[in-house]
Amino acid sequence: MKSKISILISLMVISTMILSACGGGGGATEKKEVTFWHAYGTGSAEEVALAKVLEAAATDLPQYKINVLQVPFNDIYNKYRTDVAAGAGPDMFIAPNDSLGDDARAGLIADITEIAKGKLGDYTPLSVEGMSVEGKLYGIPESLKAVVFWYNKDMIATPPATTDELKALMEGGTEISLSYGCYHHFGFFGAFGGQVFDDSWKVVADSNSGVSDAMAYLNDLYQISKANSWPKNDGDGLAPFSEGKAAAITNGNWAMGDYKKALGDKLGVAALPAGPGGPSTPFLGVDGFYFNPNSADLSAALEVALYLTGKSAQQIMMDEAGHVPANTKVTVSDPLIKSLLAAFETGYVRPQVPQLGLYWSNFCGTDEVFEKGTAAADWVKTATENANK
Repeated sequence: MKSKISILISLMVISTMILSACGGGGGATEKKEVTFWHAYGTGSAEEVALAKVLEAAATDLPQYKINVLQVPFNDIYNKYRTDVAAGAGPDMFIAPNDSLGDDARAGLIADITEIAKGKLGDYTPLSVEGMSVEGKLYGIPESLKAVVFWYNKDMIATPPATTDELKALMEGGTEISLSYGCYHHFGFFGAFGGQVFDDSWKVVADSNSGVSDAMAYLNDLYQISKANSWPKNDGDGLAPFSEGKAAAITNGNWAMGDYKKALGDKLGVAALPAGPGGPSTPFLGVDGFYFNPNSADLSAALEVALYLTGKSAQQIMMDEAGHVPANTKVTVSDPLIKSLLAAFETGYVRPQVPQLGLYWSNFCGTDEVFEKGTAAADWVKTATENANK
């Protein structure tokens, strides 16, 4: 009897050692938690597509529990910065590279150059550049974006190729929802040969007539829109364009999923029209995953981010939400995506220099021209002088 008890005790000890080696008595390794934030609108095509990606991730990445929090776009940067400064925050968040340079210089985003080395071979060089600041990598690229010209093919057979053609359409009574604002209409500066910065990032917008001519042109279109009570921003233009009242709208490709859902095969897209100074040059941005320097496990967050930007994930985000993929392994067959890629060729890669703030702080008060009647050339001169004080 004593011998049997000794044997039983020995077996129990051995079993305990085996269970311990396997990660505990539950028979399963404890999952690592990775938290990330996004700012996709509730019920939007982007949020729905992301949900499908995360459902697949639950199967493909069983070792991770991915916690997701939606944060309104207007709040996500401030909330992230506040939480990180307090030693908290998510492991990562996805957002445009709007403030990448500033946040990287402030130490609010982790430098992942070393841990991501050799893992971005499937991503376009442009997208990797968009996630970099001064030669260091701060994020994993997900998609490319820029403002383009969306149109209803039943109402406009051929999109306007030039600024004159666009103006003629609007003067002729064709409702077009242009988004007037310092981000959305930036591309028109290039169309008139305008240049905001020189090569040393000094503001030189008043050094030639290009920026002034573009603003005068935009004011002409704004007054047409105002007289006809047409929408003057992308939010107000969503319903008229989706319902077939407005023939076209200018907006980024982040809205493609919603437009495609509403218009189906009637949806077309083209570059913003070229002008007397050349092609349009809209800001070309990159959305990507950024990492919190407070994260307890950056390697785990990186692995999740690489999955969420991998071929299958980006295929879903492209097909269902209109994202233009940064991953070159994604199969592009949609003519809309192909048109977007062509439109992006003349884009102005969003610079990550501190001087970009001089544009936002001095060239966004466009109501001085559009609503108060200040001459475009005077407004540009004043904005340039203020920027260089």
